[in-house]
Amino acid sequence: MTTHVENEIASQPDCWRRAAELAAERADPLPRTGERIAVVGCGTSYFIARAYAALRESLGAGETDAFPASDPTPLGRGYDRIVALTRSGTTTEVAGLLARAAGLIPTVALTGVPDSPAGHHADAVVDLGFADERSVVQTRFATTALQLLRAALGVDLGPSIADAELALYEPLPTAWEKHGQFTFLGTGWTVGLADEAALKLREAARAWTESYPAMEYRHGPISISDPGSLVWCLGPVPPGLADEVDATGAQFVADAVDPVAGLVRAQRLAVALAARRGLNPDRPRNLTRSVILAGAR
Repeated sequence: MTTHVENEIASQPDCWRRAAELAAERADPLPRTGERIAVVGCGTSYFIARAYAALRESLGAGETDAFPASDPTPLGRGYDRIVALTRSGTTTEVAGLLARAAGLIPTVALTGVPDSPAGHHADAVVDLGFADERSVVQTRFATTALQLLRAALGVDLGPSIADAELALYEPLPTAWEKHGQFTFLGTGWTVGLADEAALKLREAARAWTESYPAMEYRHGPISISDPGSLVWCLGPVPPGLADEVDATGAQFVADAVDPVAGLVRAQRLAVALAARRGLNPDRPRNLTRSVILAGAR
């Protein structure tokens, strides 16, 4: 019997197609070129916010900062817009920030549940209910939100969707599951994806995972790599990095696919590791679908 998270991972190409259509239909609530914006979220949504912020700036679309939703900084910096990413719409920190921003800064929430506290507090809502999930571990909602934002920046999602279908079809190398330590690396906007890939393995499989900007990995973190490690770079590989990883005895992986499609393969690895360790990825230890803080307003 397949798990919820497996089904949700497999549905991502279809969700991304709908995201591309939605971006073409609903440009108004999304950031306009030249706007100075803040993007907020918690956990997975924060990592996706960081990826989008770096990508938007790299494409010259405007100054973009990412913050954990628990950080009040965006309210005091005069942004043109705050974009909130929240799957459930009930996360205390996100709903609270949107409530405090009311009347100060225009806000838009990308959420799987528009009829939620975050949906009610935001000035505008982008309904991603088609990408909502039953699983605790986020996969398709996060990638669909990012793909929507990429499409709104003018990125053609066609190649990414094709790469994701390939990532779902190709068997994972069995040797990957035998490693005991995993390090994910990224460059530019894919650093956030590396952080998210590492989080997936921690959540679903309780794996020892780390993540770094690729150029920073050599400044200390490489010391942990050995023949029991897998080092995976999402996005462009800096010159010389593969040779340095090989010298540690670790296995080096570099995807030639779109980085978001590469994240799909990391999600699949998380599920495979969970199965190998006798864990149910739909029931990660100490986690719930949404974090609602007691006594919060």
